[in-house]
Amino acid sequence: MYHLPRLAATALVAASLMTVGVSAQTVLRSSDTHPDGYPTVEAVKHFGELVKERTDGRYEVEVFHSAQLGQEADTIEQTQFGVIDLNRISIGAFGTQVPEATVTQLPYIFRSADHFHNVLDGPIGEEILAAFDAVDVVALAFYDGGARSFYNSQKPITSPEDMAGLKFRVMQSDIFVDMVGALGANATPMPYGEVYSGIQTGVIDGAENNYPSYDTAGHAEVAKYYSLDEHLMVPEVLVMSKIVWDGLTPEDQEIFRQAAKDSVAHQRELWAAQEEESRAAVEALGATINEVDKQPFIDAMKPVYDKYVTDPKLQDLVARIQATEG
Repeated sequence: MYHLPRLAATALVAASLMTVGVSAQTVLRSSDTHPDGYPTVEAVKHFGELVKERTDGRYEVEVFHSAQLGQEADTIEQTQFGVIDLNRISIGAFGTQVPEATVTQLPYIFRSADHFHNVLDGPIGEEILAAFDAVDVVALAFYDGGARSFYNSQKPITSPEDMAGLKFRVMQSDIFVDMVGALGANATPMPYGEVYSGIQTGVIDGAENNYPSYDTAGHAEVAKYYSLDEHLMVPEVLVMSKIVWDGLTPEDQEIFRQAAKDSVAHQRELWAAQEEESRAAVEALGATINEVDKQPFIDAMKPVYDKYVTDPKLQDLVARIQATEG
């Protein structure tokens, strides 16, 4: 794949900003893989409205939803080179490029939605956002991606012992594979689109995801048991190309950063409504939802943390997250 040299990309973006500056408006392109109407898509639209209002119409944001500009891995690279201006992505899409962000993908690192919000809304969240500078994007704000829990076609999961021998689909991630293994089950990485038929045919017993995905993908039709262990709360993040960011005045940078922060409450409100709607939908399909005592699951994660959190800086970050109230 051909890549624009960084200097050339910077020049192109600068020329673009200067050209549209003549007409007193710059239209920035923002990518999202989710469909129109999804909480993150609507949040970035809201962010764009705030930016337009606060810059007196000098900047406008056009959101390209439904992966119109490509899948996350491709759009990250385009954002780094300034081809795409803004991008809403799952923090997991950066893999291990941003070690501080990788910590947020550890199982059970967040105890609850309140804990998740308290961590990301405070100094630790700012520290993680700042770490993205090293990969040529400016991270502006975190959005909710919901809590992921296990669901299967066999029985309710109430303890790690109930996981024994069951086969669960996971994303292609070593951490997720090891997490499932530590709970005594068998991890089966497979594409998301194959999960329904995999459960239906018995290739796997279940998977793990949030309520809206469990609902909209139809998985509740074939896996009736949803167990609220909430092992992952992986944040979404709104990032801006550093090349484009550097072309803004300090005053406009502050407007963009504050507009992103101000869009978070709107996204969380939409997400909470989406979760409620999806829970009602899967219960109407006959899904059985059960609470889980999380502590035995958390205790089982020690070998996973020992394997993936070896750097003293990351160990300190984990300790500070765990010490945060919520």
